[in-house]
Amino acid sequence: MDDMETPRSNLLLRNLAFAMALLTAAIALYLLAARHPVQWDMTQSASNSLEAASVDVLKQLPGEIKLTVYATGQDAQLGDIHKLIRDFIALYQRYKPDISLVFVDPVKQPEEARKVNIQANGEMLVQYSGRVEHLTILSEQALTSALLRLAHSKDKLLMYLDGHGERKLEGIANHDLGEFGKKLRQNGYRLGSLNLAIAQDVPSNASMLLVTQPQVDLLPGEVDKLLRYVAEGGNMLWLVDAEPLHGLESLAEKLGLLLTPGIVIDPAAEEMRAPATWALGTSYPPHAVTRNFNLITAFPSARAIGWEERAEWQHTVLVEAAPRGWVSSRTSQNKPKFNRDSDVPGPATIALALQRNINDREQRIAIVGSGSFLANAYSGNGGNLDLGINMANWLSNEEELISIQPRAVKDGSVSLSKTRLAIIGGGLLLALPLLMLLVGGVIWWRRRQ
Repeated sequence: MDDMETPRSNLLLRNLAFAMALLTAAIALYLLAARHPVQWDMTQSASNSLEAASVDVLKQLPGEIKLTVYATGQDAQLGDIHKLIRDFIALYQRYKPDISLVFVDPVKQPEEARKVNIQANGEMLVQYSGRVEHLTILSEQALTSALLRLAHSKDKLLMYLDGHGERKLEGIANHDLGEFGKKLRQNGYRLGSLNLAIAQDVPSNASMLLVTQPQVDLLPGEVDKLLRYVAEGGNMLWLVDAEPLHGLESLAEKLGLLLTPGIVIDPAAEEMRAPATWALGTSYPPHAVTRNFNLITAFPSARAIGWEERAEWQHTVLVEAAPRGWVSSRTSQNKPKFNRDSDVPGPATIALALQRNINDREQRIAIVGSGSFLANAYSGNGGNLDLGINMANWLSNEEELISIQPRAVKDGSVSLSKTRLAIIGGGLLLALPLLMLLVGGVIWWRRRQ
């Protein structure tokens, strides 16, 4: 009897030891996971993670971010609103734990909602460093844009030259820059038009000046004010098209620019089924504007930009295109061909940055050989808007905010035919249970044998 109980005792001890070891390992793994949480987002559209741009913005916001949502608990269509918002904000709290979230019911506490001018159920109040933003649309694009605006130390005034048929930063025509202007406002910029025939000078509080292609000549007095702005260290973004400069020749001369006549022809664009007159930017030299930037950009009817080497200016190429292309002065032909006698072989510089130290600070100027690249008709191509915003942030001395704007998520929906749905349903409801019964029957039969 003792001989039979001894193996059983040993077996019981081994089972207890195994159970204790398993419990200890589980507790250790739990403590490790609690202290060092690791998550993987396996969804195709990364719907359970933030865009890299949103994470970069959070890194630029030291200190607490307060989110107050004025929403009722339940909605007839959305269900539990609080849970939906809580789950969404949890994505941000994963990267920045000091984001606080508070709910206020505007029905039960109408006075609280009235104090902060709440207009809609679900409206969010974003507070950071004494500044406030209202959000009525809850999405990563909207919240990250609000955080970008709050990240600016102060409102940045961006002026754009007007009065000579230039592209309007708040215009809706195809050739205007309205979409670019909308992005700038989302990023905390205040926009203002500037007519130098009326204004005495470029306002001293302007963080930068945008100059686009004039359609009529600037008056000599206007050109003098523009040159004085540059001479005194003003920052500027100049979108220069392959057209007559209409009085801006003095500006090009002051900056030492050599603007080659003609437009850039890029065979790589034809291979991408785009017009050969589009110059494509695919790789970018190192610079604050192009840091971590890997999106394709398109520059319709771009002109090449050259420069004189001057000791006062530091030149950096931002975009170089058409390594197999050329600069052609003949644009009316259907199939562009290189002419050895008149054309200039590529690659061509189509975006350039200039820097110098003046008046105890750094002056920054960016020149792009295509105003169309930020026009409403073309700004949605590739990373055009992202590159434009990066340039504006750099020119406004906000390079720490340079990041790729959050992009729309991929469509994660799956469309299946009725036949495929029947096959999947039959497999799950019939085939899989039958297979499990068959495997169980085989195991039972073998044990009986």
